[in-house]
Amino acid sequence: WGTRELCEAIAKRCKDFNGIEVDPEKEVVVTCGSTEAMMSSILAVVDKDDEVIIFEPFYENYWPDTVIAGGKPVFIELKQPTFKVDEEELKRVFSRKVKAVIINNPNNPSGKVFSQQDLKLIRDLCLDYDALVISDEVYDNLIYDGAKHVSIASLPGMYERSLTINSISKTYNATGWRVGWVVGCSELIDAVKKVHDFLTVGAAHPLQKAAEKALSLPRSYYNWLVSEYSRRRDIMLKILDEAGFRYYKPDAAYYVLADITGYGFDDDFKFSEYLVREVGVAVVPGSSFYYGGKGSNLVRFQFARHVDTLLEAGRRLTKLRKLRQP
Repeated sequence: WGTRELCEAIAKRCKDFNGIEVDPEKEVVVTCGSTEAMMSSILAVVDKDDEVIIFEPFYENYWPDTVIAGGKPVFIELKQPTFKVDEEELKRVFSRKVKAVIINNPNNPSGKVFSQQDLKLIRDLCLDYDALVISDEVYDNLIYDGAKHVSIASLPGMYERSLTINSISKTYNATGWRVGWVVGCSELIDAVKKVHDFLTVGAAHPLQKAAEKALSLPRSYYNWLVSEYSRRRDIMLKILDEAGFRYYKPDAAYYVLADITGYGFDDDFKFSEYLVREVGVAVVPGSSFYYGGKGSNLVRFQFARHVDTLLEAGRRLTKLRKLRQP
């Protein structure tokens, strides 16, 4: 389930950054990245025909993971421009059929940080209907402008019904190393361990040793990380301003959702293909993060690149100004 030293480092990190007290021997599973952590968590707790609430826009794996487990996705759209949780809609879809709520906090692709009000609403409904939360928190150290990340598992009554997922990919710039983890109460973690054992057996031992080292970095590293990504975010936003985009300023992570309305394209895929072929900049179509064709007015830019690369992208994107319609 992970080396003793890495599980202890994860428990310490959970206490320091997430306000969660974790038993490193009984309440941690080290996985092959957060992707496996999510798949193992869903398979561990979701049975056939259980409903799983997924907030849109969502990271693309949540939907197929739920379907693979036999669950029924129930989509709740976080409304633009603030991506606030719609309290009435969430209450309307909640029932005894809901087994779990998946949250991505901070959110990819919007950069939304779930507020205390959002989290307490979700907590109260989970307590009322005996539902679980699977919380993907891989961007928890990439927070800007004084926004505050709160793990829902730290709220009263939620540790026993939460599975919290993280990894070394984003905070420690090791996306290809595939080392992640799930933490939660021993009853839930025992179920995750069984699934994890049959999916992947275990994460590579040398990479777990490297992850131990990463998690021992001093606070100064995290301060530098936020400062550096905040600088790159501001560069990206200036580039989008100059190219004429309307966008949603992210409070976290390293993506920007931009509105392509006014550039003369029918949908996000055609616009994205045009950008690659004619401009030389790659984006992700916004509808990739929604169900049923929503999000087709959006594309996702990413600013986790060298500054020189961002500036070159900005130079190329100036070609779009001639396409922009008032």
